[in-house]
Amino acid sequence: MRFIRNLVALSTAGLLAACAWMQGPQLAPGQTESELVGLLGSPTGRYAMPGGVQRLEWATGPFGRQTWMVDIGPDGRSVWFAQVLERRYLFDFAQRAPGMDVAQLLRELGRPAERRRNGWGGGQTWSWRYVTNDCLWWQVSLDRDGKVTGAGEGIDPLCDVDDTPRLF
Repeated sequence: MRFIRNLVALSTAGLLAACAWMQGPQLAPGQTESELVGLLGSPTGRYAMPGGVQRLEWATGPFGRQTWMVDIGPDGRSVWFAQVLERRYLFDFAQRAPGMDVAQLLRELGRPAERRRNGWGGGQTWSWRYVTNDCLWWQVSLDRDGKVTGAGEGIDPLCDVDDTPRLF
């Protein structure tokens, strides 16, 4: 009987932990950097923003599909936060992206999962995996001067499976 009670308690704890993980971290305005580090660990990036604001990045790439950005105001407390690798944010970003430089791009989306050089015209394509039920990732094209020329969805090559019927 004790074994079953322990098994049920362990299963319940695991289920609650999984639900908390799926909801994301418990972020709130006014948190200090040390509180955020306690919740999320060390930031994967730090970017200077206008007005003395620091943007902290918590990226889960290259295979993760979440990047949390948190802006810390001059008073040392959080004033804004978002999971930037979600469809609504990315499609809004695509409207603003053309002409951005690499520094602006990193402040918006954080470090990419992959960077590839474009062979024929110079430039690069940066890619991020993001929350989607489809086999897609978000891609941004940069010209040879490091300016964004376009952004949108593309097929994630890690999901591209050979679905040719086989006879055994």
